[in-house]
Amino acid sequence: MNDTQYNFGVVGLGVMGRNLLLNISDHNFSVAGLDLDPLKIDFLKAETTPGQPVFGTTSAEDFVRALSKPRAIMLLVPAGKAVDAVIKNLLPYLEAGDIVIDGGNSYFPDTDRRVAELAASKIHFFGMGISGGEKGARYGPSMMPGGDKAAYERLRPVFEAVAAKVNGEPCVTYLGNGSAGNYVKMVHNGIEYGIMQLISESYDLMKRGLSLTDDELQQTFEQWNQSEIQSYLVEITAEVLKKNDEVTGKKLVNMILDKAGQKGTGKWTSQNAMDLHVPIPTIDMAVSMRDISAYKAQRVQASKQLVHSPVNTNATDKQKVLDELKNALYFAMLTTYAQGMVQLGAASKAYNYNLTLQDVAKIWRGGCIIRAACLEDIRKAYENNGELANLLLDEKIGEELLKRQMATRSIIKLAIDEGIPMPALMSSLSYFDAYRSERLPTNIIQAQRDYFGAHTYERTDQEGVFHTEWD
Repeated sequence: MNDTQYNFGVVGLGVMGRNLLLNISDHNFSVAGLDLDPLKIDFLKAETTPGQPVFGTTSAEDFVRALSKPRAIMLLVPAGKAVDAVIKNLLPYLEAGDIVIDGGNSYFPDTDRRVAELAASKIHFFGMGISGGEKGARYGPSMMPGGDKAAYERLRPVFEAVAAKVNGEPCVTYLGNGSAGNYVKMVHNGIEYGIMQLISESYDLMKRGLSLTDDELQQTFEQWNQSEIQSYLVEITAEVLKKNDEVTGKKLVNMILDKAGQKGTGKWTSQNAMDLHVPIPTIDMAVSMRDISAYKAQRVQASKQLVHSPVNTNATDKQKVLDELKNALYFAMLTTYAQGMVQLGAASKAYNYNLTLQDVAKIWRGGCIIRAACLEDIRKAYENNGELANLLLDEKIGEELLKRQMATRSIIKLAIDEGIPMPALMSSLSYFDAYRSERLPTNIIQAQRDYFGAHTYERTDQEGVFHTEWD
């Protein structure tokens, strides 16, 4: 072991951890890395140059002792038991004032538990969502830290240096107390689920409904990425549609089985939204569609038994449909962001995070998977009104939705006639229609509840709670 005191420590030297470590080193911070696998240490050494202030070890004791105090240590290991195991391994060598940062997608109640457990030893624990994948970790991610505000000052110079930049502004900021960082990343991933589902539905309508060729599909997404729906997810959709399969020579995307995986963050977003009584139907449907995709054998059987006879839609003007589809996708993207931001606002109050939604939108503009041109409009909406209840009530965003609602309805009608599922798009429109309805039919539900369970109801013409003997 050398005698250098390193500015920052990274535990877990897989691709993400190693890339982030090298990113930190590129910005003139000395970094120590820990991994129990000697091969990972070898990989790290192979990617550094002689004299570069980087130290790798398999010894937790040597790793901790190499760090300058108060120590700042980031964990980039799988969420769950692995995080607790690493903390247990490090704890004998840590001291009061040290900071441990969990950079994985941990479930936010686990982060709250770890904050409390480490606070007993006067050690600060941060949950920090990181978005941008392997490339983002290497060249600039979006980072979402939450924890003790005073302790954040020890981390801020490193985080601001390595984060992605938009107009010179780093895509990282202190978000709030406790598990605020992990919570924001969870909702980020929920929005990601929603937008990915919306893009896949758009692809499906173009492919099956309009019979576009693979090249036409690719060119459409590429053109869309030069418009108001410019976003990282639209951009990479155009990229994946270019790739040829080395085995068959066909487009690789056509050789990929239509069963989507998931690691839980979308499900957690939906579950917690229900706990908070916040409607996020687009995200809910995106999670459900990944679940439906897993029933491949049943879907194959159903496709033969439940044969659809499409209505003759006469969709001969393909360009008109494509223009409407682009508008519908933008409409649904905006409502998906709106649902996520409402959930963040509700969680901030429920869990005392003290989130500033303008800051959330600001750090999502670059580096992260859901970065998109519209996030600047979202940031401005919260800058203009920090108490905005829903993005749909922002004047500019509301105008954008109104301009595109008829195109959205037209696309949904086409999809229904063609028998092509677009549940996320339909959910987005229903959310919009429900939110702007002065009166909903839930009076019938309240009457039913009172009829069978004496659950009572309120009246429109007088204060109080009422019950009726209906029979």
